[in-house]
Amino acid sequence: MDSTRVTEHPTSHERAQPGAGPADPCGALLRTPGAPGTPPASAPSAASALPAQARLGDVPAESDDVPVPGPAGPSAVGGPEHAQPAQSATPQSDPHRPRPVPDSIPEQPGAEQERISSGSGGTGGPAGTGGGSGSGGSGASGGSGDPERRTGQGVTPGSPMPMRRDGDRLRFVGAATRRIARGIDLDEIVMGLCRATVPTFSDAILVFLREPLPVGDERPTGPVVLRLRRTDRIPEDRDPESGFLPALPPEPGELSAVAADLCEVRPGGALAEVLRGVRPVFADAPAARAALPELLGDDAELTVPPGQRAILAPLRGRRRVIGAALFLRGPERDAFETDDLLVAAQLATHSALGIDKAVLYGREAYIADELQRTMLPETLPRPTGVRLASRYLPAAETARVGGDWYDAIPLPGSRVALVVGDVMGHSMTSAAIMGQLRTTAQTLAGLDLPPQEVLHHLDEQAQRLGTDRMATCLYAVYDPVSHRITIANAGHPPPVLLHLGGRAEVLRVPPGAPIGVGGVDFEAVELDAPAGATLLLYTDGLVESRLRDVWTGIEQLREKLAATAQLTGPDHPPPLEALCDEVLDMLGPGDRDDDIALLAARFDGIAPSDVAYWFLEPEEMAPGRARRLARHALSRWGLEELSDSVELLISEVVTNAVRYASRPVTLRLLRTDVLRCEVTDDVPQLPRLRNARATDEGGRGLYLVNKMARRWGATRLSAGKVVWFELNRA
Repeated sequence: MDSTRVTEHPTSHERAQPGAGPADPCGALLRTPGAPGTPPASAPSAASALPAQARLGDVPAESDDVPVPGPAGPSAVGGPEHAQPAQSATPQSDPHRPRPVPDSIPEQPGAEQERISSGSGGTGGPAGTGGGSGSGGSGASGGSGDPERRTGQGVTPGSPMPMRRDGDRLRFVGAATRRIARGIDLDEIVMGLCRATVPTFSDAILVFLREPLPVGDERPTGPVVLRLRRTDRIPEDRDPESGFLPALPPEPGELSAVAADLCEVRPGGALAEVLRGVRPVFADAPAARAALPELLGDDAELTVPPGQRAILAPLRGRRRVIGAALFLRGPERDAFETDDLLVAAQLATHSALGIDKAVLYGREAYIADELQRTMLPETLPRPTGVRLASRYLPAAETARVGGDWYDAIPLPGSRVALVVGDVMGHSMTSAAIMGQLRTTAQTLAGLDLPPQEVLHHLDEQAQRLGTDRMATCLYAVYDPVSHRITIANAGHPPPVLLHLGGRAEVLRVPPGAPIGVGGVDFEAVELDAPAGATLLLYTDGLVESRLRDVWTGIEQLREKLAATAQLTGPDHPPPLEALCDEVLDMLGPGDRDDDIALLAARFDGIAPSDVAYWFLEPEEMAPGRARRLARHALSRWGLEELSDSVELLISEVVTNAVRYASRPVTLRLLRTDVLRCEVTDDVPQLPRLRNARATDEGGRGLYLVNKMARRWGATRLSAGKVVWFELNRA
């Protein structure tokens, strides 16, 4: 016997939904008890005692969308895919065997028997597969030359059409599960389930999920609550010539209105028993009839059609039930069959596992976002004499964490440290290393170390973290009083300075070796930072990609900055936020190979006329002299109303400084949006605020500063400390 032939068994006939055309892409075909108009089979011959065999056709490539069975005429003889076995005098039952999904139109029952009993093959089967010789059938069993039988054209909409029932189920389940598996988040998976089943499998669907959804192995606490997550239905408006319109979400007042939004599953209740059973059940089953009012509320009878027109399928993930799906068919459509329970079980299983994975992915994405957010500055400081703006872009949606970071650290003397760095890779490990290096940089900046010393200590820290912990970093310190900036580089792309007139230049900074190499020296350079200029610090993800090298990207960045500055004119620098957006717009398709960190600093500086600076010898007369100098400076600035407060606070701070200092003490007043006073000495010990007892002779100076000043602080320097306070200008 030909190895390509398999035993076929009788199959039921199916009909289309009323009003659905033969080319209807949405109408699902349902089984009917029999095929009307099928002629009775002839008496079998002796040679027909064995079942007729069907030759396998080529199986077409499966589509990602839900397949719709091809149309067929109501009375035509096609290929032998659904051929009936010959009937003998003594009926014998044949065991069921799986058959492949054919690609041609199924044959009407009885056609094979007629061909066998007549002893003629003719043109009965497709491509002449009918055996024997003679003339083919006609009328209700027309030959293969019938174009309506092969193409389905010319069939009246709503007329019964046979279909390959088991094959269609397999094809539908395969395409539906592929569509569900395409989703990566919760909403996409639930929408894939709804769109895959409506209208091919059901006329409407309601999807309930636990609120909140359990993640991984965590054990939920409290009662089980189901929330109506999504509904879909066939729209009421349809075209009788082309079938149903595409499925649309229900409008308000439809399914979502008649179903309860929240449902608490009572322990030991009917709904809990159905969900615990895992297997789908028909709505007319006793357990389901008791569970549906609990799930849908008091209007369950209005929502669920009578009979086997609804299937309640629990959604079980890897560990526990996470929801339920309710499939509904309208009264104008045939009811569900027992085999449809298997289809619903497959859809529910794939959807539940996909939802489980989506919840886990969402948790991972949340952890990644939180990790990246905490590793980067939540807000930038507002130091005196400089304005800041920043941007960060991950490498991709699926790689939300990376090793790029930026920072702005206020330093003593109204200075600010600008830092940008890049750890190799964009993973959780890179983000963890970046967080450690950023913390180390903040600690070193608090010690007021020179930029080259900060990079040296960062290099040592990277070596302690591991031998393969490599990173690049650029550390700059801006002084708004002297209008100078000191920069040290560790293998990072050079910064770009945009001048007020619109000229952009790449600063010549010694490149240095990356952090983590070890045994290298770092060099710092001091450059002018004119007022109105903008310094742009960035990571290599902005200028380097697979489509361009780093120096080509740096040149494009320089040109982009110059072109943006021309838009606002030579006397007006572009706004910082808009400038950052324009810089990111230079990224084209394929330019996002790495994450990007961007830090822009606009240098405003402090004018020399707003600075007063003195040296005081560490002697008993120093506090009195400091009060007189401050009074004269405030009178010159027109701030006489602050004289009493400033003289009192300066007297207390200078008295503490000269008591222990061995070198001259410096006093500096800065007039910006606030009045800032700084006292520097060579004693490294920082003063501490304490509550003095009634019998103590001292210890009340910092208490007065804390009560009267807007802000105050003390910072250790490389050779001493600085104590400062600020007062609001009237």
